[in-house]
Amino acid sequence: MLPSLFISHGSPMLALTETPAHAFLRELGRRLRPQAVVVVSAHWASRRLMVSTSERPETIHDFGGFPRELFECQYPAPGEPELARRLARELNAVPVERGLDHGAWVPLSLMFPEADIPVVSLSLPTQWSNAELAALGERLAALREENVLVIGSGSLTHNLYEMLPLGAEMPPWVGEFADWIEARLTEDDRESLLAWEQAPKARENHPTPEHFQPLLVAMGAGGRAERLHHSVEHGVLAMDLYAFA
Repeated sequence: MLPSLFISHGSPMLALTETPAHAFLRELGRRLRPQAVVVVSAHWASRRLMVSTSERPETIHDFGGFPRELFECQYPAPGEPELARRLARELNAVPVERGLDHGAWVPLSLMFPEADIPVVSLSLPTQWSNAELAALGERLAALREENVLVIGSGSLTHNLYEMLPLGAEMPPWVGEFADWIEARLTEDDRESLLAWEQAPKARENHPTPEHFQPLLVAMGAGGRAERLHHSVEHGVLAMDLYAFA
């Protein structure tokens, strides 16, 4: 059975820049062949839970100030409207037509570059409690038995106010938070993770919570965590990837 995944998608330039995280996502995709993907991205924040029923979701370039080459990237993966409508019923989610934001298409374009695996996007209801987000993941867990890959796409650390050059060293306050999260995940200490805002340096690493919240969904959808990848970009973006088997 497929694990659920938490992917740190970092900067949109991950799609083009051959960093360790870029290389790892390409390798990971060669090991997986899901029937479909359900992705919860930090970049589709909402009050109510929504699901995209788009048959051909567009590639959304929801960023600015990057090279033209990045805006020319397209990820024409099909949607899966039947699965989306089923999720709308089962989760009491609002069905809408929406494309793939960069939290979805950037990592998927590396993992599945042929764009031949259907993708359904779920929104991130950012005002839900941590426990409610984990419970959402629990309701998605059964999809794994159907060879559907459940992905939470965010960033283990995400303070853009403190961005450094690409090759900069990680400041201690970033490592302190990342190490605390790794320890809690390794111990399967979900009670502490549901209070992650109390972790050391949590506010410094997440001035707003939306890039951490997809981890809670992925955690709820799977079992014990295993860190598959760790690297750091721009000093403050920990690119950790966790599988929940």
